[in-house]
Amino acid sequence: MLLTKRRIWIIFAALIAGMLLSSLDQTIVSTAMPTIVGQLGGVDHQVWLTTAYLLATTIVMPVYGKFGDVLGRRRLFLVAIALFTIASVGCAFAGDFTQLIVWRAVQGLGGGGLMILSQAIIADIVPASERGKYLGPLGAVFGLSAVGGPLLGGFFVDHLTWQWAFYINIPVGIAAFAIAFFTLRLPNKKATAPIDLLGVIFLSAFTTCLIFFTDFGGDAAHGWGAIETWMFGIGMLLAALLFVITEARAKDPIIPLSLFKNPTFINATAIGLTLGLGMFSAIGFVPTFLQMSSGTSAAASGLLMIPMMVGLIGTSIVSGNLITRTGRYRMFPVIGTLVTAASMVAFTTLTADTPIWLICVFLFFFGAGLGLIMQVVVLVAQNSVDASMVGTATSTNNYFREVGASLGVAVFGTIFTTRLTANLKDVFASSGASAGDASNAAATIDPQTLSQLAPGIRDGVVTAYADALAPVFWYLLPFIGAAFLLSLFLKQIPLSDVAGLVARGEAVGGDEAESLEAAARGKVPASTTGVPAFDRASSRDGELTDADREQSPR
Repeated sequence: MLLTKRRIWIIFAALIAGMLLSSLDQTIVSTAMPTIVGQLGGVDHQVWLTTAYLLATTIVMPVYGKFGDVLGRRRLFLVAIALFTIASVGCAFAGDFTQLIVWRAVQGLGGGGLMILSQAIIADIVPASERGKYLGPLGAVFGLSAVGGPLLGGFFVDHLTWQWAFYINIPVGIAAFAIAFFTLRLPNKKATAPIDLLGVIFLSAFTTCLIFFTDFGGDAAHGWGAIETWMFGIGMLLAALLFVITEARAKDPIIPLSLFKNPTFINATAIGLTLGLGMFSAIGFVPTFLQMSSGTSAAASGLLMIPMMVGLIGTSIVSGNLITRTGRYRMFPVIGTLVTAASMVAFTTLTADTPIWLICVFLFFFGAGLGLIMQVVVLVAQNSVDASMVGTATSTNNYFREVGASLGVAVFGTIFTTRLTANLKDVFASSGASAGDASNAAATIDPQTLSQLAPGIRDGVVTAYADALAPVFWYLLPFIGAAFLLSLFLKQIPLSDVAGLVARGEAVGGDEAESLEAAARGKVPASTTGVPAFDRASSRDGELTDADREQSPR
């Protein structure tokens, strides 16, 4: 194919449509979560609404990454959009909290593909040395989600029903599918080695057992001394052992063990893992804190997350442009981890009386720190491997970050909800409710119910949320500290100036692609040196697609 600037931006538009679908959903659901869990009676299990999505996303990331390298990414991207959209319908019609968790997990199976394939396709079409300047449009997508998601989520909760948080995905998903179907033109491939199905199974088993092990261990209903907790722990170790043995023998492993001989890739991936432990725990529960502890509406609490997104987008764009201009990236994760750590220390001071403007300042610096790290570690991981493994490297890097996120949400979310449930039961019991009524009230509290309570009880509930969440940030700090230490040892290597498709001989890029495109349109001669440009491209970059042959001069 001819990788002209025009085609790059057309492909990029399709990616933006898919990423908008995923990012908009997360901000809407995050805003609506307190109402959803309250009305479905799942306050004491609300961590699973986030964990189910993250767990499913984590499991499928390596699958999408590897299959994209082997089979091509276009069809997989369409499958991911379709799966995400269909699961949204299931979420909207869920009759109870368990059904919602199941459909949210199915939604994660699509969401993982949207995330991984978008990043891998960008690496396919844009050289690492120029990738930073494309962070602007991507930042605009997340900015739109940051503003539109809370507004829509708050409007749905305050004026319609929480089901609309998922109904909205249906038209957006259909539009994203149509855009990708008609504009996303990428080479398709055929597998040359057996698919590593055993690797997929053992990796999925390891991920699942890991999350259940940590969740059960931190849950008061089970604990670290429970037999079922350690059964998951044994399953985790067994699955890990079988996975390593399988990958060492597989002809085309889902995660090649050779990746872990690459020190630059290991460092970038370890930073992502430790960052995930702290980042998603904070992002997942701050909107709940804002609604219940600060007494703001769903719409207002969502909009209060905008400072975080402004900080994240701003530093992502600035760091991306500086990396493109200078070719150097090492300092950004170092600065980013310091800024993130400082903001987490600030979060530990949150109380029910903390001014809203001060919370916004904390969120801005938290987002600014993340923006200096997130895109950079993915870029470094992609740049550290051969072009034929860019999808696998991207998915493996993201996989370990999502493992960290799942662990963080499971462990620290459990700490939060355990403390919260105990605090709420004490509040309702002290007001004269029986033990059973206090337990039921704690499980079904939502912002609407809170506003109808007597002032004394309402103040007690607000304080319960503040006392449960703020101390959790102290537990997150050591992981951000580990990310800082890892950043100090991140190696600076030259950024590639060749796009993935061009490096693999699947496309012609740069001035040569522009010349061929112009010649096909009859604008300029096909050759300037006596040798047809098409022939030069074919001999240097390998065989082109039939569509490009039809465009080329005869």
